[in-house]
Amino acid sequence: MVDPSDIFDALRGVFDPELGADIVELGMVTDVEIELAKVAIGIALTIAECPMRNQIEGDVTRKVMAIPGIEDVEIRTTAMTKLQRAELMATARRRAREDAQPTMVQPTTRVLAIASGKGGVGKSSVSVNLAVTIAQRGFQVGLLDADIWGFSIPRMLGITERLKADDETRLMIPVAAHGIRAISTGLIVESEETALMWRGLMLSKALEQFLTQVKWGELDYLVIDLPPGTGDIQMALSRLLPQAEMVVVTTPQQTAQKVAVRVADMARRSFMPIVGVVENMSSFTSRDGETHYLFGAGGGEELATSLGVPLVGQVPLDPLLVEAGDSGVPIVSSHPDQPAGLAFAKIANLILELVPPAADETCTGRIARILDDLGAPQSDHAIVGD
Repeated sequence: MVDPSDIFDALRGVFDPELGADIVELGMVTDVEIELAKVAIGIALTIAECPMRNQIEGDVTRKVMAIPGIEDVEIRTTAMTKLQRAELMATARRRAREDAQPTMVQPTTRVLAIASGKGGVGKSSVSVNLAVTIAQRGFQVGLLDADIWGFSIPRMLGITERLKADDETRLMIPVAAHGIRAISTGLIVESEETALMWRGLMLSKALEQFLTQVKWGELDYLVIDLPPGTGDIQMALSRLLPQAEMVVVTTPQQTAQKVAVRVADMARRSFMPIVGVVENMSSFTSRDGETHYLFGAGGGEELATSLGVPLVGQVPLDPLLVEAGDSGVPIVSSHPDQPAGLAFAKIANLILELVPPAADETCTGRIARILDDLGAPQSDHAIVGD
């Protein structure tokens, strides 16, 4: 009689090549039945049409057939439930965190990757104004301009100085502007007109240096302005900062929405949660009060629905937003009471609810919230730290 533990030991040698972990750890083995020399094994794949199905089934058969006493293997393949997929992704993300290369970004820092399927949708404006708004709420915020070729963060923040290094550690020091700490290749090149003609490996290496050789210090949030699309930078980010979570920026038109689906698909393949969708350039209100939908309507809502995430906000077309980007004073600082400024404030508030600071997720933070809900007084000694 074959021992079931022998079956599971053999199955630990079968790896999902996309997830980089064995199928037992990932929870893909649903059941094992042994009848004399025959074994029936249940395997749950992420989707029924999983392209790795043949490879996984073949590996299972070979591994189990190598056990003395086994003469036949039957594999019963099913598709995972939503709960099983969620558990699998949690396991994969945990492994990624454990295997991740150390960076200067602390594990407790919330990382918000601002992404878009294509350029021209206002992703950098969203990154800048979101970062500044979160800082205005009293949090320590960093802004990393990962759009290596198309850097625009320095101009949007009005930064003209160059990056400096700490004399002792030789680490780069982020430039402070509007209450946040910023890093960009635009702070290294001679001028903003200088073209960076770097290839893929250099791009991902630049991101790696911004994460490992920058003195970020204590950060509650790190906002990363990604380049458009699904290239080297995006893939490197999921490897270097597995705690990153994505905010997808799109415009209302269907073309932009369909392209944005691709970057969301990339995020999920990299086990990066999607926080929500921001619809930029949603509408324009003329001086007579009439609202015009210049780029169509409903694209952001449709994208959010298809991804199963909330539409965290809609930013209207506002000439003041363009002016703010050129002047180096974000609209949330220059005109916070105008439509675009109010929209960014709403977006920041919702994102802070969806991705609360790490301190709120500790046992101490949860106890504090419970006491607040109960209306209990909180003295200096009422809460004991972790």
